[in-house]
Amino acid sequence: MLRLFYFYNMPIQHLVLFDGFHRNNLLPIVATRAVADIRIGILTIREKWECLLSLPVHILTDDYLRAKYAQPPVGHTTFINATVLPQQDWLDAVMDMPADSVLKSGDTVVAVNTTAVIKTLAQLQDIAAQLPVVMLKADSRQINYPWDIFRLNGVEIKQDIRRMKLTPNGEVLSATNQLLGTEIYVADGVQCECAVLNAQHGPIYLGKDSEVMEGCTVRGPFALGEHSSLKMQAKIYGDTTIGPHCKVGGEVSNSVIIGYSNKGHDGFLGNAVVGEWCNLGADTNNSNLKNNYGKIKAWNYPAKDYINTNLQFCGLIMGDFAKSSINTMFNTGTVVGVAANVFEGGFPPKFIPDFSWGLNETFQLEKAFEVAERMMERRGVLLSDIDRGVLHHIFTETEIFRK
Repeated sequence: MLRLFYFYNMPIQHLVLFDGFHRNNLLPIVATRAVADIRIGILTIREKWECLLSLPVHILTDDYLRAKYAQPPVGHTTFINATVLPQQDWLDAVMDMPADSVLKSGDTVVAVNTTAVIKTLAQLQDIAAQLPVVMLKADSRQINYPWDIFRLNGVEIKQDIRRMKLTPNGEVLSATNQLLGTEIYVADGVQCECAVLNAQHGPIYLGKDSEVMEGCTVRGPFALGEHSSLKMQAKIYGDTTIGPHCKVGGEVSNSVIIGYSNKGHDGFLGNAVVGEWCNLGADTNNSNLKNNYGKIKAWNYPAKDYINTNLQFCGLIMGDFAKSSINTMFNTGTVVGVAANVFEGGFPPKFIPDFSWGLNETFQLEKAFEVAERMMERRGVLLSDIDRGVLHHIFTETEIFRK
């Protein structure tokens, strides 16, 4: 039997999160995933929608990534732009959309309600251009570029606490800890001893089976994913998220580590986004502020050039499977592509292409597979044939940048 989910007077049969029509501006973070699988706050964007609506969510992404996701259902479907983060004030407008219409905020397509059969982003874009438009009156929070992920992360941590309907329970922690503020949320299996948790400036969330080792100092808003750990005496500033299965030490400020990555030693990471299966060698540091206090430029893949972030603070953007050697120094606004290996002395370039080996060589695909397999096996995860196909596509498409 088909299950219908009703909001107001409108039945939603299918909900699909699509990548938006300018997804490549989010490279290299979306090179290996749909936009909906970006982590911002505690949850991924897909998880936010599932939590908010208790509704099955499907994904529509770029053609080369489609094998990673179930085919979206056919029939009356509401497509929602995954780059636009869910907010109650415009969610109401989505639920009130007429059949076969488009909801826009400025020039951005927020949602498409259609009975047409849609299998690709190109088809959705064509259909959206033909349907009548309803303008969204409320403001929207949108991730157009990778640096928007850390820029909006603190707000999203707070929003996710509400979406998950969590209740503060810091009192379950050991008396060896120093707790400041009341918004401390502790999941099952957390280990935390001799730490300072300051939630006076925002909530602190410790995910299932995570660990905060002795001497750590944490200031909210902060989220620690399940099975992740903060190494001894780590210093974590607000608006920071560490996703699941990570090990993090040193100093971190206003950064998002999506998951399955390590920064196990001292060194500074600030105003940064780090993908999955990355490793930052001991004493890796990134600059997040120019000496002249000016706005920072960062590499943009579609433009094939540096663009202005309009931010005074912007550090490191690192794609999946990338790694840095010990004592690596990243300049402000550095973008590191998928499976790049960064080593050699001094400041590396501000754009390090995907599958780079040092500064002048290519990390060959079969070698990249071998390293990925070894790293993933340590977490009990296999590198699938689909993963190999995605990495092969990225390797081929980014060759132009390695010349």
